[in-house]
Amino acid sequence: MIDLSAVVVLAAVATYLVWLGLACLFAPARAARFLTGFATSPATHILEMVLRLLAGWAFLRYAPRTNYPAAFVGIGIVLVVTTGLLLLVPWRWHRRFAQRAVPVALPFLSLIGIVSLACGGALLMATLGRAG
Repeated sequence: MIDLSAVVVLAAVATYLVWLGLACLFAPARAARFLTGFATSPATHILEMVLRLLAGWAFLRYAPRTNYPAAFVGIGIVLVVTTGLLLLVPWRWHRRFAQRAVPVALPFLSLIGIVSLACGGALLMATLGRAG
């Protein structure tokens, strides 16, 4: 039996990755503004943590149904563990890290866009292709 809630979450993650990829490639200024918005307040920090945990749960929950269970479990574990670690540090530390790390990544928006599109497409194929 297919866990529809995990499929919906994974489809949302894949859609997010595709849109991020398109934005990086075709609207880089908008993508840069979006990426610099992470951890700007306690509310955005918590929202990001909730979304990461939800995505991690979906990867772990759906892993047995895919042709790539080890990859799904690995991604799920990384998301859950890193989110747990981020929840242990004050959001200001997360913000400080993002303020330093994101500008370093911005010159690579084209590469981020291509990788994001590829990962989003692969995730859509791995989940929706098996959901039917």
